Amino acid sequence: MANYKEQLRKLWQQYRNEVGTDPVDLQTVAAWAIDKGLWHPRPIDLSASLANDLAQALREEKRIDKSGREYRANIPVRQKTKTGQTLFEWADIDDAPRKHVEKNVQQERRSIASDCYALAMKVEHYNEAHPTEEPLQVIMNFEEDVEEMKIANGIEDNKVA
Repeated sequence: MANYKEQLRKLWQQYRNEVGTDPVDLQTVAAWAIDKGLWHPRPIDLSASLANDLAQALREEKRIDKSGREYRANIPVRQKTKTGQTLFEWADIDDAPRKHVEKNVQQERRSIASDCYALAMKVEHYNEAHPTEEPLQVIMNFEEDVEEMKIANGIEDNKVA
C-alpha cells in the first residue's frame, strides 16, 4: 500500500490527467479531490498536531537586537533517537548552549546548500529539456543579496561570520 505522500502525489497526477496541466493553486486541487470523494481526513494525533503548531509558532517568533538585527528567537536542532526516529529539540537562542546553536547553524547551512543543489538541478533539467529557449541562469553567490538586505534594514556592515 502506498504511503500517504505517495497517495497525495497520485491524487495530484489524477487531477492533472482529468482537469489539465496548467499551473493551479492547491486549494483548487483539494476542493476538487474532496468534491469527488477522493480524499478523507486521517485520524489526528493530538500530541503531534500540537507539537507541529508549537514548532510553527516558535519558528515565526523574531526579535530585534540592540544593533537592529532581526533574528529568530527560537532554534531547532534535528536529533535521531536510538530507535531511528527524528525529533527536534528547541531552545531560545539567547540562552541556548553554544553547542546547540553551532549544530543549528550547521544544519541550516546544510539545508540551504541542499536547496541550492535542488535549484541547480531544476535549472539544468529545464535548460536541457528546452534547448531552443534562452537558458535560465542562477547565481549561487548570495553575499551581495545579504548585504543589500542589511542595507535595506539599516544594519551596519559588521563583517561577523
